[in-house]
Amino acid sequence: MARTPDPRTAPSIRWGILGAGNIAAHFAQTVSAGTRAQVVAVGSRNRDRAERFATAHGIPTTHVGYRDLVEDPQVDVVYIATPHSEHAENALLAIAAGKHVLVEKPFTRNAAEAERVFAAARAAGVFVMEAMWTRFLPHVAALHQVIDDGEIGDVVSVRADHGQAFAFDPKSRLFAPALAGGALLDLGVYPVAWALDFLGVPDEVKAMGQLTETGVDGQVTMALRYADRAQADLSTTLWAKTPTTSDISGTEGFIRVDGDFYEPTSFTVRRRDGRSWRFEQPIARTFAHEAAEVARCVAEHVTQSPLMRWEDTVAVQRVMDEVRRQVGVVYPGEE
Repeated sequence: MARTPDPRTAPSIRWGILGAGNIAAHFAQTVSAGTRAQVVAVGSRNRDRAERFATAHGIPTTHVGYRDLVEDPQVDVVYIATPHSEHAENALLAIAAGKHVLVEKPFTRNAAEAERVFAAARAAGVFVMEAMWTRFLPHVAALHQVIDDGEIGDVVSVRADHGQAFAFDPKSRLFAPALAGGALLDLGVYPVAWALDFLGVPDEVKAMGQLTETGVDGQVTMALRYADRAQADLSTTLWAKTPTTSDISGTEGFIRVDGDFYEPTSFTVRRRDGRSWRFEQPIARTFAHEAAEVARCVAEHVTQSPLMRWEDTVAVQRVMDEVRRQVGVVYPGEE
């Protein structure tokens, strides 16, 4: 069975966190506890928020505003944890300062913004990656090994859902068009990226959904079709907590991935010949694996991770662009 490297074996690296919200807090906690890296600085537009965050996570340096953070000489790599609408601008700011960058998912609002960020990274020669942390977890490496070994034959179907129940709040980033809210970019990016990880880029995308009162998508169902008879059945919603499981089915059997499929979890393999077995997820520190991958890539002087390439991010963004086009969601100021 494939093994994922222990995050604590990755080289040490110094992180600066851009943004001081909940996802940034989880990243700071996980990286400090699960890797050899140091979080040395945090930047926020609000001084009090930056100082509270730094105190809570033992971070020695605070910056008011993002420019000071990205220009801090003690920072090797910047983790961007701002709302989706700001990702491209923040990433370009860090790249211009010569910093390596990890951008929280979704990478940007759309594929055009993603391509602009990657073009800047290519010109600057810096490492950039979308923080699709699921791709670096032990159970995902094990799933790929099971499929590569032919245990379920040729994959013909991937099903995945991600729904969480949120009370409607027009001021929340989840429901705000100006902050690129909606179910798809915040939650649906996981099943979309999951399907593309196992099936590749689809030949056709079909979607339907309903919008919230603010005009962002509240619920979306997606079907991806592939020329080699494979399909993906994906769904996302802001209105209900769904099982958040996944089934990967092939000509010789299927794999049932426990919820939440995008977090460290276990799975069961059932073959047509009656044989079945279970992969039990070892202890894993969520974001530590992606942070360790960044550290390894930076130490090796490469600009992309082979597990989350730039073209992978752009492909996911293009699928979501098409889904939003069909559902009817446009964000203010989009290209």
